[in-house]
Amino acid sequence: MDNRSDIRDFLATRRARLTPEQVGLPTGGGRRRVAGLRREEVAVLAGVSIEWYTRLEKGHISGVSDDVLEAVARALRLDEEETAYLLDLARAASAKSPRRRRAVDVPTSVQWLLDSMTLSAAFVTNGRLDMVAANPLGRALYSAMLNGPTAAAGGTGNIARYNFLDPAARDFYADWDAAADTTVALLRAEAGRYPNDKALRELVGELSTVSAEFRTRWAAHDVRLHHGGVKRFRHHAVGSLELTYYPLVLPTSVHTAHTLTSYIAQPGSDSEDKLKLLTSWAATDTLRTGPVG
Repeated sequence: MDNRSDIRDFLATRRARLTPEQVGLPTGGGRRRVAGLRREEVAVLAGVSIEWYTRLEKGHISGVSDDVLEAVARALRLDEEETAYLLDLARAASAKSPRRRRAVDVPTSVQWLLDSMTLSAAFVTNGRLDMVAANPLGRALYSAMLNGPTAAAGGTGNIARYNFLDPAARDFYADWDAAADTTVALLRAEAGRYPNDKALRELVGELSTVSAEFRTRWAAHDVRLHHGGVKRFRHHAVGSLELTYYPLVLPTSVHTAHTLTSYIAQPGSDSEDKLKLLTSWAATDTLRTGPVG
């Protein structure tokens, strides 16, 4: 797989954010012509030759051992997620038969699981952030997306497309910038694992063409793995919500990856009361006729 441009840009952006002082190297005095560390400084920190590191940063990563890549990761102060991304890029570059995602239906039993989760807004996404299944409360929480202009046939939606192409998303997320950053970082990590995913490439191409804010974030090469946190929403039916979310990877198929994400409210909180109200709202005809207010 020829992913040399992704490798080159990722390593260059990580190198540019570091200074000699941060990694314990002398500045040497005088004006530096490049932002961040020089290639030779990274080579010294990683314990490799400048020629070898220069070749690596040009994208020639195929066949490089994990130990050497981890040494480079330490030199560049990569975090766990960035290190995993670098290793994924190397595996994709070395693969004789590139890994490919396949569209796989979510098993019926997963929908049963979702429907049993009556106190949380739960849904399943694939690696491209298509929402492929949800419980009633999950559909209620994301009703603006599922009934909005970016919704696909059948009332499904893509979270990335909604975030960047539907102006309503800026009202839905209390911190749209943080949500946008996370969305792009998740897609970037997925692209590192599966660079041959045609649907993912088409999605990235579409968003890059239409949204300057997506292009800027995509060029930053920031990555993120699924993990939990707190997110704040402004729902048109119930108002402000502060919800804790937990993503779990579902082993549904060897050909694709599905993640189940559940949003819950702190017991006794105002958000819990509003989540219960949203449960009642979801049981009405409102969700079928579109958002209100």
